[in-house]
Amino acid sequence: MIFRQIAHEDLGCASYLIGDESAGVAAVVDPRLEIGEYLRVARYLGVQIEHILETHNHADHVSGHGRLAAATGARIHVHRLAAPDYDHEPFDDGWELALGAVVVRALHTPGHRPEHTAFALIDTARGAEPWAVLTGDSLFVGDIARPDLAVEKEDGARDIFRSLHEQLLSLGDDVEVWPGHLGGSLCGGPAMDLKVSTTIGFERRHNALLGVGEEDEFVARATSALRPQPPNFKAIVAINRGPLDRRTVDAHPLTPRQIQTLDAPVIDVRTSLQFDDAHIPGAICNTMLQSGFGTRLAWIAGPDEEIVLVGRDDADALHAAELAAAVGVERIAGYLAGGMTSWREEKLPVASIERITVHELHERRDGLQVLDVRERDEWESGHIPGSVFVPYHDLHDLPVDADTPVAVICASGQRAAVGASLVQRLGAREVLHVVDGGVGTWGRAGYPIQR
Repeated sequence: MIFRQIAHEDLGCASYLIGDESAGVAAVVDPRLEIGEYLRVARYLGVQIEHILETHNHADHVSGHGRLAAATGARIHVHRLAAPDYDHEPFDDGWELALGAVVVRALHTPGHRPEHTAFALIDTARGAEPWAVLTGDSLFVGDIARPDLAVEKEDGARDIFRSLHEQLLSLGDDVEVWPGHLGGSLCGGPAMDLKVSTTIGFERRHNALLGVGEEDEFVARATSALRPQPPNFKAIVAINRGPLDRRTVDAHPLTPRQIQTLDAPVIDVRTSLQFDDAHIPGAICNTMLQSGFGTRLAWIAGPDEEIVLVGRDDADALHAAELAAAVGVERIAGYLAGGMTSWREEKLPVASIERITVHELHERRDGLQVLDVRERDEWESGHIPGSVFVPYHDLHDLPVDADTPVAVICASGQRAAVGASLVQRLGAREVLHVVDGGVGTWGRAGYPIQR
């Protein structure tokens, strides 16, 4: 049996290549937009990708099913309720697909979306019972999927409860669980782990929500701490429902002076240290060298807004364009040819942002405004007294005094980098980026915390 998990590290998405080496046949489950790795692994193992299986119409990332079908001729399979606008083979609960000695069995698990389906895997050469289940966006390591991206959250949570207890938890405790998302994905909650797999038995014993046996209590707990819905999830679902898009990402090189004439946000994808040292005035910091680039970009720039990318070099910018396409941000006006170096060589103006540590913030606290750009549940669990709270993705107007220095803080410094650039873009005269930690670091140092 062939079994490979292939992760999209930036978005925390997991896809799978499964099949039978002896039969020379394979299928890809929930393909990411960039399909090169599937083709490479299939070629290396000497199998033909003949099937593409989707657990559901994804809301967080653009599927690669169109590109993969064009490259391989594979047939796309998805649950009947998905009703996509492309050629496909619909299936229902209990449907089975034979890949040589490997059998894939569909387990309809609505909740995250009405069409959502998990896939139980059976290796008939070893036994008749499933040994693993690809749970998609239903059961994660340590958590469950969010229920509010397709239906009312209470209805979605009730469906997830029934899917878990009537379908997934009826599998044996030793059955391996391979989810569609890893920690950091917007499709799960804060308890979702970075581990790549688990088992039914381990989750039954240790997943807090699976220990809730009463449906109403489960619904209340599953819906009590949902974070804001991503702004582009409906657009991504529409893309994934079709028609199939087989295009590759295309971004054009621009000179510094061309960028000056464009009315488009400039997204700087270098490290926050490089950005803080020198950047194009008005640019927004969103490093692609740390996870979550695409998720943050979806908040900063909607699918209908053109953007300009700036990297260390052309390869950086082109890679960023591919990551942007994975979240449905395809309107790329271009990228700065030659990277930020070309801007500096033209002797064009640059801006900078001061960096301070948490301890330096404490020493200078009396002369600074503090802006906390985390999520509401993080803010409510503890924040610096007197600080202002606005999540980075809601910074549309300046929430502080423009003439008083403002220190922007989050949990680690990563979202603070985005927030600091946005505050500067909105007109704050002196902006400080809190690095090497955040509010948690402040609390652990014994400095005052308000809850």
